[in-house]
Amino acid sequence: MKEPFMSLFIWSYFTSLGIILGGALIGSFAGFLIGKSPFHIMYTLSNSLKIWAIVGAIGGTFDTFYSFERGLFEGATKDVVKQILLILSAMGGAQTGALIIKWLTQESLGL
Repeated sequence: MKEPFMSLFIWSYFTSLGIILGGALIGSFAGFLIGKSPFHIMYTLSNSLKIWAIVGAIGGTFDTFYSFERGLFEGATKDVVKQILLILSAMGGAQTGALIIKWLTQESLGL
């Protein structure tokens, strides 16, 4: 049974947000263990994990490519628009997570 689009849209956003926040927080613990600044490691990880958060949130790339293929070759443009909106939702979640980490660490202030 297919899930309604709005629930997938929200799911995509918060999954991406969780990947960024969780990865950065757990990764900063590794920075602490090796003697580096946990806040700097957290900030660096939040920026480098963005693409993986997007891929993880949309459930891998094969479903997305299949939907694009179906939209282009079978005329199902509704599926293409839905996939683009899901990708934008995941990008928004990743950006929100990186912004929260930036605020938390105050890394861009140069303190």
